[in-house]
Amino acid sequence: MSDSPRFPPNLAMLVSIAAVSTASILIRWSNAPAVIIAMYRMVFSVLMLLPFFIWNGGIGKLYKVGTRNLLGLIGVGVVLAIHFASWITSLGLTSVASSVIFVHIDPLFVAVISHYFLKDRITRRVLAGILISLVGVSIVTLGDASSGGSNLTGDLLALVGGVMLGIYILGGRHFRGYLDLTTYVTPVYASAAVVLFLMSLATGAPLTGYPTQEYILFLVIALVPMIFGHTLYNWALKYVTAPVVSVSLLGEPIGASILAFFLLNETPNTHVILGGVVTMVGILLSSYKND
Repeated sequence: MSDSPRFPPNLAMLVSIAAVSTASILIRWSNAPAVIIAMYRMVFSVLMLLPFFIWNGGIGKLYKVGTRNLLGLIGVGVVLAIHFASWITSLGLTSVASSVIFVHIDPLFVAVISHYFLKDRITRRVLAGILISLVGVSIVTLGDASSGGSNLTGDLLALVGGVMLGIYILGGRHFRGYLDLTTYVTPVYASAAVVLFLMSLATGAPLTGYPTQEYILFLVIALVPMIFGHTLYNWALKYVTAPVVSVSLLGEPIGASILAFFLLNETPNTHVILGGVVTMVGILLSSYKND
């Protein structure tokens, strides 16, 4: 496997940010339970990746990684399932802007853990970019802090999703160091699908019987924010450090808020606009080529 990327990783991250920004809107359009949306998102993603996984000899490669690493991949899948279950649930309890902001609070601890355990050393510029981005996120959340009720519950669930997202990104950075893309993401997504299936059974959510348009939405959610979003930044994790990928995903709150304005009639307040600008400055600073 070549260590030279076929196209610029920063460009891949830009595409992934645009793709994941659509997730909250597509999810809001669905009337299915959150855990069902998450489950079908993962099931359809696995079905899309499976031919590439098999053609690439993924089964044999997984056999060679050993039991410990295989359990590690399953563990990352469990984390991903919790991330989606908590975050998608939060979208029904708070605004799109607040949900996607809280779920992307992960860069700070991702940077610290990555610095000490994955040897992805943080430069002063990257650290400054992370801190500036977090300031921007904090500005946006001020507008939602006094709402209380379900908004705070939604914010808390999104925060849980953010912690899980950080662990997921760190896991990707670790395993992508020696596993090719499909060998990594396919078992992780499959594990997440199984966990979400079990969650669906445990919560009594109907597994089938949804209108055709719901299944179309599940398919689009799998294709756009999952394949062109998550899978693409998992590809970038081989070439870009975890803190940079993590902070780059802070572009999602901005993109999602813009889409929510046009498609869901959710008007961003002053905090969102000001915080969005500050967040983007941090993203640009931290994601610029790191020599």
